[in-house]
Amino acid sequence: MTHRILVIPGDGIGAEVMPHVLRVLGALDVALSIEEADLGGVAIDGHGTPLPPQTLTAAQASDAVLLGAVGGPRWDALPMDQRPEKGLLGLRAGLDAFANLRPALLFAPLADASSLRPELVAGLDILIVRELTGGIYFGEPRGVENASGRRRGFNTDVYTEDEIERIARVAFDLAGKRNGRLTSVDKANVLEVTQLWRTVVTEVHADFPHIELDHLYVDNAAMQLVRAPKQFDVMVTGNLFGDILSDAAAMLTGSLGMLPSASLNARGQGIYEPVHGSAPDIAGRDVANPLATILSAAMMLRYSLGEVEAADRVESAVDRVLEEGIRTADIVPVEDADGVRKVGTQAMAEAVIGAL
Repeated sequence: MTHRILVIPGDGIGAEVMPHVLRVLGALDVALSIEEADLGGVAIDGHGTPLPPQTLTAAQASDAVLLGAVGGPRWDALPMDQRPEKGLLGLRAGLDAFANLRPALLFAPLADASSLRPELVAGLDILIVRELTGGIYFGEPRGVENASGRRRGFNTDVYTEDEIERIARVAFDLAGKRNGRLTSVDKANVLEVTQLWRTVVTEVHADFPHIELDHLYVDNAAMQLVRAPKQFDVMVTGNLFGDILSDAAAMLTGSLGMLPSASLNARGQGIYEPVHGSAPDIAGRDVANPLATILSAAMMLRYSLGEVEAADRVESAVDRVLEEGIRTADIVPVEDADGVRKVGTQAMAEAVIGAL
C-alpha cells in the first residue's frame, strides 16, 4: 500500500528541518506518496492567507499531515484572525483533529539534560492527551471591545458533553495500552466548564473499570509534574491546560527539540508536528534539533499509517544515536562533556539515517 502524505514545511526551522526528515523517511521500506503545501507565515506571504483552501483540501485527502512549525515575529503585527497560528487552528478544525497526543519520554542518555535531578526523571514516560478543537481557543464570543472608554478583552471557555466524552474515551483506551492509570486535569473548584469535564470523565470511567482514574486541579498537576513526574502515566485535559502542561513536561525531558506530537481525528487521520515552534532566531544556521520532527514522523508511521515496525526502527535509531553521544546544541549537557559530540541539524539527521 502507498500512503498519501501531505508535507507542510512551514516557517523558520520547520522549513529547514523538513528536508532532512524526508530523507529519514526515504531510508525506510515504506511506500509514500508525498505532496507539499503551504501553511502559516509562508502561506500569508505567498497566498495572502495563513490557510490556503488548496492546503486544507489536500490535507483532507491525505492519510496524514507532517508539519514543521509555523509563525514568527515578522507576522506578529497582523490582526489576530490573519496570523500564522490561525492557519494551524484552521487545519486542526478542518480535519476535526480533536485528540492531541504529546509524549514526554526521556531517552536514557539525556537524563543529565533535564532541568530536574536525574533520579527524578530517569525512565520518565508520560503521555498527555489534550483536547484540541474546543475550549477557550475556539469558544465564542471572543474579542476586544471598548466599554465605557476602557478596552475589555474576553474569551469563552466552552465544552459540550460530547466533546469531553470522546477525548476521555481516547485517553482511557490509551491508558489501557500502557500502565492502566489515567489522571484527568481540571479546575473544577472554580470553573463550571471543568466541573462538567470532571463529571463526564467520571461517567466514561464506568466503561473502563480496569483503568485507575484520579482527578487533579491544574495548579496541583503543574506542581506534581516538577515534584514527582514519574507518578503519572496518561494525563487528559482540555485545550488550554493541555497546552501549558505539555510544554512544562517537555522540559523534563531536556529540550523541546526532543518532543513529537500527534493530533488525531476519529478516522485515524492525523497531523504530526514537533512541540517546538519555528525558532526564527536560529533558522538557517544548521543548529536546530531535527529529532522532534523525526519522532513525529515515527508517530505518523505508528498511528495513522499502521507501519509499526518502521516506527520502532526510527525510534530505536534515535535512541542509538543518543547512546553514541551525538547531540545538537540544545541537548549538550556541558560543552566539554566526555563522550559527547556536538553536531548540527544535517549531521544529526545523517546519524539517524546511518543508525537505520
